Amino acid sequence: MQDNLQIHDKENSMKKSLLLFTSIILFAFVACSGKSKKAGTANSENNDLMIQSEYIKPDVYSTNNGELKVTLVGHASLIFEYAGEIIHVDPYSQIADYSRLPKADFIILTHEHGDHLDKAAIDAVKTDSTHFIVSETCNEILGYGNVMKNGDSLAPSCFTIDAVPAYNMVNKNPQGVFYHPKGRGNGYIFTFGDKKIYVAGDTENIPEMDKLKNSIYIAFFPKNLPYTMTDDMFIDAARKIQPEILYPYHMSEFDQNKIGKVLDGYNIKLQIRSMKN
Repeated sequence: MQDNLQIHDKENSMKKSLLLFTSIILFAFVACSGKSKKAGTANSENNDLMIQSEYIKPDVYSTNNGELKVTLVGHASLIFEYAGEIIHVDPYSQIADYSRLPKADFIILTHEHGDHLDKAAIDAVKTDSTHFIVSETCNEILGYGNVMKNGDSLAPSCFTIDAVPAYNMVNKNPQGVFYHPKGRGNGYIFTFGDKKIYVAGDTENIPEMDKLKNSIYIAFFPKNLPYTMTDDMFIDAARKIQPEILYPYHMSEFDQNKIGKVLDGYNIKLQIRSMKN
């Protein structure tokens, strides 16, 4: 009788051990499966960020306060990345897939025309914490945004921004009105550390450019008729300001041989980029 009890106890002990071993194996499988799913999610997010960063590669410049990344998205749309801040200028959904571009800490608008104030592009990159800096007319259309007028200055974060004139002196619409009347829209001068970046906006070679001579590191000039500058206006504006680096933008064509040869003696580096991505 005692021997039978011992055999029964051994069987129970073996069953308990087998059950415990099975439980451990099952737990380990579930735990590893969970880790695999988390790792898969993390890898997916990293891949998304990699795809986003490689979509349109920025040009990288040095300042005395770290790197400045400059992306000409296309047309008149720009992205500046500086000191951890993402700054979108005139985002326009017709020239790029804004769902693949980084979310905005700041959105800056020069004026109200549809290729500069585009609600679809704005919606794609804005967040609840995005700050808007806009012209007065843009504010009236959107119903929000910090208004800057020609001559205003702001220091919204780790950079400063000055609103400067951008207007037509020659080109008018069929009704005889300037496409961009003086005082309505803005150009902007951004200061990132020791570097000044001039985003001219929709303008011609206006006299106010004379004041900027030799003070601008990077400039963005528009060149398309009938709305902004001719080749000769573009060349004159470059001579007035003489930036170290010059990006033509807001253009349909660019005669690099003609314009480049004229500017050769001014030590201005032309950066030609695609107007659509």
